[in-house]
Amino acid sequence: MFRLAQRSPTAREGVLMPVHLNHTIVSARDKTASASFLADVLGLKPPTTFGPFAVVDLDNDVSLDFIDDAEIHPRHYAFLVTEAEFDEIFGRIRARGLEFWADPFERQPGEINTNDGGRGVYWHDPDGHVLEIITRPYGG
Repeated sequence: MFRLAQRSPTAREGVLMPVHLNHTIVSARDKTASASFLADVLGLKPPTTFGPFAVVDLDNDVSLDFIDDAEIHPRHYAFLVTEAEFDEIFGRIRARGLEFWADPFERQPGEINTNDGGRGVYWHDPDGHVLEIITRPYGG
């Protein structure tokens, strides 16, 4: 029988360290506008600049590094937030007049979902990336 090896923390400088996502690159037509849009809607600090990137720092030491790109392939980015943060973010989505959906297939417009005992909603950024906020992890 085939058995997958279980991944264990990696050793760096003699200290065991689990693997964590640190950053990912997000393609945008206008990196500054797209990064600012996300930071504003999520209620985060304005983006900073690092090399060719407009960087949005999240609260869990992960960053989304926006870069100008002529060809955009929309992706999905989901953010786990508290109930209070959900209310604040959802308020900003509605105040901006953004379209939103309860599902990723956009079959339930103008609604939120209550999956896994929490709340969730989807909307698009200026480049067509699908953004999502949830108050409970999937399967929770």
